[in-house]
Amino acid sequence: MYVPVHNRVDDPEEAWAFVKAHPFAVLCVNGPDGPVVAHVPLVVRHDEATGTQELIGHIARANPFHEAVAEEGSPCVAVFRGPDAYVSPSLYPSKQIHGKVVPTWAYLAAEARGHVTIETDPRAMRNYLEPATHDMEAQAPKPWAVDDAPAEYISTLERAIVGLKIKVRALVAKRKINQGKPQADYHSVQEAFAASAHTSHQLLSLEMQKESQKT
Repeated sequence: MYVPVHNRVDDPEEAWAFVKAHPFAVLCVNGPDGPVVAHVPLVVRHDEATGTQELIGHIARANPFHEAVAEEGSPCVAVFRGPDAYVSPSLYPSKQIHGKVVPTWAYLAAEARGHVTIETDPRAMRNYLEPATHDMEAQAPKPWAVDDAPAEYISTLERAIVGLKIKVRALVAKRKINQGKPQADYHSVQEAFAASAHTSHQLLSLEMQKESQKT
């Protein structure tokens, strides 16, 4: 992922916090016939033995994605997306001054690169199901747990999935939200997004406010 210096997230904790807040990833490996993609939620876990971060998830056994992963594992990239939106030049006050403005796209994203391995033993699936359930249900008034469902039902489902574990080698996060624009242009976009009815605009407006507070 191309990341200019002014768009790069330098704080590793901030980058990992973004991944945790946007766990639904596009996971890609190179298969025999070219790139193969899976859309899958991935949760973050710390590997105490190596001091590194891992991503854990699962996919349907019927999904051909896992057949593209070598027995010893494969290099992979997982892409995490936040809010995004088109930015019209008409939002820039400088358009009325010199006209030297063009459209762009504002977005937040992160890219984790590493090595993915596949677990096919149904008896090991709890190690992949329970971390995801714990994270996703953490804020629920009455968190659901795997053991809330009948054991026979869960056992059947465990035979229908395979686990994914990614040892992350590098994480890059990007915030492209008009940094580097003149202050008047920046604030004009932020205010327009804040007044918009679109959720993505409102979320980007909040991120732009956070960015202003850093400077």
